[in-house]
Amino acid sequence: MKNQKTSLIYKLLLLVLLFSASAKAQIQKVEPPFWYAGMKNSELQIMFYGKNIAQYEASVSNNVVIKNVEKTENPNYLFVTIDTKDVKASELVFSFKNNNKVAFKQKYALKERRANSADRKSYDSSDLMYLIMPDRFANGNPKNDSDVSLTEKGNRQDPSGRHGGDIEGIIKNLDYISSLGATTIWSTPLCEDNDKQHSYHTYGQSDVYKIDPRYGTNDDYARLSAEMHKKNMKLVMDYVTNHWGITHWMMKDIPTKTWFNQFETFTQTHHRREVITDIHASQIDQEVCVDGWFVPSMPDLNLRNPLVAKYLTQNAIWWIEFANLDGFRVDTYNYSDKTAMAEWAKSITNEYPNFNIVGEIWMHNQANLAFWQKDSKIGAIENYNSNLPSVMDFTLQSQITSAFSEDEPNWDSGLIKFYNNFAMDFLYPNTNNILVFAENHDTDRMNEKFKYDLPKYKLAMTLLATVRGIPQIYYGSEIGMGGDKGKGGDADIRRDFPGGWAGDKNNAFTKEGRTPEQAAYFDFSAKLFNWRKTNEAVHFGKMTHYIPENNTYVYFRYTDNKTVMVVFNNNAKEQVVKTNRFKESIKNFKSGKDVITGKTFDLASEITLEPKSALVLELE
Repeated sequence: MKNQKTSLIYKLLLLVLLFSASAKAQIQKVEPPFWYAGMKNSELQIMFYGKNIAQYEASVSNNVVIKNVEKTENPNYLFVTIDTKDVKASELVFSFKNNNKVAFKQKYALKERRANSADRKSYDSSDLMYLIMPDRFANGNPKNDSDVSLTEKGNRQDPSGRHGGDIEGIIKNLDYISSLGATTIWSTPLCEDNDKQHSYHTYGQSDVYKIDPRYGTNDDYARLSAEMHKKNMKLVMDYVTNHWGITHWMMKDIPTKTWFNQFETFTQTHHRREVITDIHASQIDQEVCVDGWFVPSMPDLNLRNPLVAKYLTQNAIWWIEFANLDGFRVDTYNYSDKTAMAEWAKSITNEYPNFNIVGEIWMHNQANLAFWQKDSKIGAIENYNSNLPSVMDFTLQSQITSAFSEDEPNWDSGLIKFYNNFAMDFLYPNTNNILVFAENHDTDRMNEKFKYDLPKYKLAMTLLATVRGIPQIYYGSEIGMGGDKGKGGDADIRRDFPGGWAGDKNNAFTKEGRTPEQAAYFDFSAKLFNWRKTNEAVHFGKMTHYIPENNTYVYFRYTDNKTVMVVFNNNAKEQVVKTNRFKESIKNFKSGKDVITGKTFDLASEITLEPKSALVLELE
């Protein structure tokens, strides 16, 4: 009897092992790996990947309805769409049959959403966004500098190599970022990038459901978000819809030939995105722009394929729910099919009505930029609405370093550049929701362009802090960091933050560790941006500006309750600005208090400004 029981137990264990081995062999990947109950769009497309999985018939437990099963020419993929309406958080079981017999099963979790998840508040013009390139910011966990599963290993000696900055490094320095006055962090991508070299920028992603192990884990990313929310800070993910990396796991076994855009021979985009809105453009020019690869190592995603569009939409929503995100910045936004991108943005904002998404539209013409903002009247000319809430003000960015370096004004140089820029704001449907910046991880470093001239830096930061839109600064600028892209390439504008690595001689994260030069940059920045956090006039107030005279520029930001007067002197000499011209904006105010020095200025007749300086006056 005992032997029979032992034999029976052995057989049962063997069956369990065979069942587990079978399921493991058949299912290699499930994406999304899990989902959430109670989404507004109840349809969920699940991608099952495994050897010859398309030969099986899928069913699911809990009376869940399968609305569609789609197969492609690749038998290793099965796309199953279910309806989760009224399905509570629970564990589903998918069964895969062959010849009416269950060959294997796969568990699938529907998880509970956070309370009020759909109504989450996003970043807006009351925020200051701090852009980090994580590999170069701070190494909080040296143990993950390299990973056995990934090709490129840590090598801080290589300017273009992996330096070891990670999520833990960001978490450990949240107080530093907050002390600067920043309320929001935009990190360049953190998902896995298994390129053989130069993978530190992480824009060539190899798995979009997995944080790169050299940065940490998915749970570390969720922990970053949680730690930021404890400090009333917001986390923005850098999302890439246009391309993946050449080492993405799907490139080894493409789901369908139309998953990526491909020509008969390799074709790279010409980057002339004007053709997208050009009514005279040739079809071939438009095709090469949108379907051509960004670079040879970045396969171009075909969002016109509904499977791809759904995959990217669900991936974006999955990260919002999983990591409790507060917004997106989307890379190379207008390199993808514009109709598909409009649907992608709409799908996300339908789920999260307050969710902000800023697109990288790297163009230097206001009409081209305005075309891409949601509800644009420029876009309406072509019966197009992007559904994209925000765009990046590249026209302003391109003028900042040049205008503040032009001491002698003429018809089109100096501060008139800013006046002309803001005079075009009538093109935008929402000027408050435009990202304003002087530099980022792709542009020349501002301090390098200014030749490390602190007064010019102060002018630039004062502009960003007081004009309409959402200000964004780039890590390290606030301590005077520079870099020459022309001489040192991208690596030189992405230098390591001093103090982010054990053994660094200079630790600019602490007051005690900053050099006098770094302190001068930081102290000014922190005072300016912490003041900005408190003033509603520069968050959402209206703007009145006056044509620059003698390379001075004056504008007002105001609400019913507050008025701020901003005065720039871009000359190398002292200037006296007569106030009589600004009476319509000064009204009954008698004086203004400078937010940096605390000095009070009488507004009755004139204001004297030092060379290359600005005043931000709260009117009293």
